[in-house]
Amino acid sequence: MQIFGVDIGGSGIKGAPVDLDRGNLADERHKVLTPHPATPEGVADGVRQVVDHFGWTGPVGLTFPGVVTGGATIRTAANVDKKWIDTDAGALFSDHLGGLPVTVVNDADAAGVAEMHFGAGRGRKGTVVLLTFGTGIGSALFVDGVLVPNTELGHLELHGHDAEKRASSKAKEDEELTWEHWAHRVQKYLAHVEMLFSPELFIIGGGVSRKSQKFLHYIEDIKAEIVPAQLQNNAGIVGAAMHAVQGN
Repeated sequence: MQIFGVDIGGSGIKGAPVDLDRGNLADERHKVLTPHPATPEGVADGVRQVVDHFGWTGPVGLTFPGVVTGGATIRTAANVDKKWIDTDAGALFSDHLGGLPVTVVNDADAAGVAEMHFGAGRGRKGTVVLLTFGTGIGSALFVDGVLVPNTELGHLELHGHDAEKRASSKAKEDEELTWEHWAHRVQKYLAHVEMLFSPELFIIGGGVSRKSQKFLHYIEDIKAEIVPAQLQNNAGIVGAAMHAVQGN
């Protein structure tokens, strides 16, 4: 079974048909840059470009980098334009996609669901936290495989700042940090999350999951097991497609 998934991020909008029997992409993903400012109309146009690239005409699952409630209403917009707040994203995207049925879910929640079903969290009980490191830090919290939605733990305060301002991949790039220096920041963040939730497992997702050998060995003094996401940066696309099946 194939369903289309789109992952909307602060820097890029990427999507592809997803093989939901195997939990991987059925075709090479297509990516366009997220417009700046990332307004609702601009992002919706980028989504249309990605979907049109494949000539897709069925249901579409989309992720969004913020809190999504009531099925498709956007409540926060930390790394996109503030005009998103209170937008009915489902109606907006469906309109730009010629009336195709769409579902919308928090981006890290989508990645987490994919990793719990197909990847590093498969079969794991207890408390599991997936963290995606990119433009910001997304989070997905699971208790015995059940998602606690919209946790947004990247906005926890760390040394007087939003944690994602200190420990995201963007912070590493903007401040030109070495992998070791950045890993020490990530360690402090993980220690804070561990203090609050005492997880058995941290799954590290986002683009940095492809480069885990560069930084994971620098992270010490964390009691929980720490592993990279197996679906790497495709987890959001896979999770978006999974959500589309559940929502239609």
